[in-house]
Amino acid sequence: MNLQTKAIHSGYEKDSQGTMAVPIYMTTAYEFHDVEHAANLFSLKELGNIYTRLNNPTTDVFEKRFAEVEGGEAALATASGMSSIFYAIANSAEAGDNIICANQLYGGSLTLNGHTFKRFGIESRFFDVHKPEDIEVLIDDKTKVIFFESLTNPSIDVADIEAITAIANKHGILTVVDNTVATPVLCRPFEFGADISVHSTSKYTTGQGLAIGGILVERKGLVEKLKDNPRYPQFNEPDASYHGLVYVDVPLPPFALRARLSLLRDIGAVPSPFNSWLFIQGLETLSLRMKEHSANALKLAEYLESHPIVIKVNYPGLKSNSNYANAQKYFDDGASSGLLSFEVGSLEEAIKIVDATKLYSLVVNIGDTKSIITHPASTTHQQLKPDELVACGVPAGLIRISCGLESIKDLIADIDQALKA
Repeated sequence: MNLQTKAIHSGYEKDSQGTMAVPIYMTTAYEFHDVEHAANLFSLKELGNIYTRLNNPTTDVFEKRFAEVEGGEAALATASGMSSIFYAIANSAEAGDNIICANQLYGGSLTLNGHTFKRFGIESRFFDVHKPEDIEVLIDDKTKVIFFESLTNPSIDVADIEAITAIANKHGILTVVDNTVATPVLCRPFEFGADISVHSTSKYTTGQGLAIGGILVERKGLVEKLKDNPRYPQFNEPDASYHGLVYVDVPLPPFALRARLSLLRDIGAVPSPFNSWLFIQGLETLSLRMKEHSANALKLAEYLESHPIVIKVNYPGLKSNSNYANAQKYFDDGASSGLLSFEVGSLEEAIKIVDATKLYSLVVNIGDTKSIITHPASTTHQQLKPDELVACGVPAGLIRISCGLESIKDLIADIDQALKA
């Protein structure tokens, strides 16, 4: 099936009532047939529902459907995009290990990797996404993850996925790609060698800012990379917390399985069944919306590029952009999502422009049908020092726009009057 068909049909077999819409199973628990049935579920001799902190029929449809659209083998839905990143890294590394991260990351990812994981004893080492060749010197025998975004937020850079994954595969290291901004409609990192993708489904997946959620997806055949890999003993040795289970020996995708049984079970950052249902609805129209988001963003970027007070426009759909070649390579038809940013001369000028907009909403979110404007240096990246802001592509004069689905004429008109204010 093609991607759009998968987004509408995958993962759901109509129930006895023949319901066209996926039902919302709003329950915390499930009755077992008898003690033997319960024991078999807990020992994985049978697969089925145990408790909604572990699995839920509505969430199960969402996980299967998203995995199909992404081109993966299995998925784990989470309570937020940040929890999906946490699970992906915590599933791979432990105290004494290190991870390698791109400088150009969402502010929350920078603080998670650079500060929170440090308190867990996991070191983060950083590289410039434009210089993947620098990764190699950062690798040692304790390196467990290379983490980057396919389309960075808010610097709007396109990672050279094949170059990064080639280095990782040479050393047997897992790659985790945040594919939130591009979405699986535009970019499927597994086709270019990535191992794990993570998403904030709060963004384009829901599409209307309705619900917080995330998802982690495992590529097909990842067990071959994990099996007997000395970097990842947790997948190859008996898990004492789950009656000696060896994850690579179970006929189920091991990365998602361990994240569910070892992390979701204990930490519990799980989505509400209702939120999973909302994400299912969003998936059905995602491919249509991404085309419109991308078309609007390109036209707005072209307008901004021609404006005399705009110093720089960051949008890989522009032929003048340094990321254009990567966008053509990694994104379907070169469409570059709805996120763009542009730079003006100073912090004061940027604030003045943001405050002067009328149609755009000043919100720290992206991927909404409604257009959003943000000043990252004073919000999402406020915790960074001036030199750190520059390093991650967020100078003080940068303004980020999540281009919605309004008339592009109205969006340009509002920015035009704000730039003149």
